[in-house]
Amino acid sequence: MRSRRVPQRSQQSYRHEALLWHDREDFTDTLVPFVDEGLELGEPVLVAVTNEHTHWLRAALGEPAAEQVRFVDMERLGSNPARIIPAWRDFVATPDGESRPSRGIGEPIWPGRHDEELAECQLHEAILNVAIDPAAPLWLICPYDAETLPAPVIEEAHRSHPVIVDAGEYRGSGTYGGRAHVEELFSGSLSEPGGRTRGGVYTADSMHRLVGYAKLELYVAGLSADRAARMAAATEVLARGSLRRGSTSVAIRIWSDADAVICEVSDDAPVDDPLHGRTVPTDAHDGLWQVNQDCDLVQLRSGNGSTVIRILSWR
Repeated sequence: MRSRRVPQRSQQSYRHEALLWHDREDFTDTLVPFVDEGLELGEPVLVAVTNEHTHWLRAALGEPAAEQVRFVDMERLGSNPARIIPAWRDFVATPDGESRPSRGIGEPIWPGRHDEELAECQLHEAILNVAIDPAAPLWLICPYDAETLPAPVIEEAHRSHPVIVDAGEYRGSGTYGGRAHVEELFSGSLSEPGGRTRGGVYTADSMHRLVGYAKLELYVAGLSADRAARMAAATEVLARGSLRRGSTSVAIRIWSDADAVICEVSDDAPVDDPLHGRTVPTDAHDGLWQVNQDCDLVQLRSGNGSTVIRILSWR
């Protein structure tokens, strides 16, 4: 049996680590001592992993330790990765605004995720490094299945985590990208549709026609009438958001592939904040927040004077 990793007790600021695990024993032998020590120190512990890995950790922790941990179903929370950061921010927030040491385990990436989900998870992992206050004493470990996940996914984990834990050893990541990597991902391009698209250009004068058009096209593309109506309404919210950000026109494209029906809203009004839509809105105009709560998956990229937002509805 492997010797268990001994966690370091000093936790004065935000720590973001990737755990590259190779089998169940490796997974639990690393994470159980991490959780146990947090509980011993009186620190709140939140675990957001897949259902299978929740079972592993509960069994390895035993009672009553498992009952002191807050478990969250990451397959539900992280189905749209844009919902994860608000959950971590809520976890570290305190009523009096004082910092408290806390620990978390977050697993947004697991084998079998769609390519689009994976891209958003990787963006999420990078954004975490600017979303959490560096002074916040949150120690967050992100497990990666090093035996099953493709090599490029593991390489990307090195770019989004300052510290890598592998085979019980700690090491700094030589390819960690920090804020520059966030900007690179956020300003990148989304893949082009593989087939024919439908759509049009809308302005403030023609916006009233958008919902009816989008609803029909989404229904023809394969959504039920109810899902088409909800996705069309979300499209209008995003299009009106484009106008509020200063664009005079909004381009809409709709298409489908084997996995999803997709609607894209693009404009010439850049978004400078990669956390746009991932923070609780402070006014009634931040429609992307609500779209992130309601839709299967949302992708936002902004750079070179333009912004593209895609909504995906899985088949």
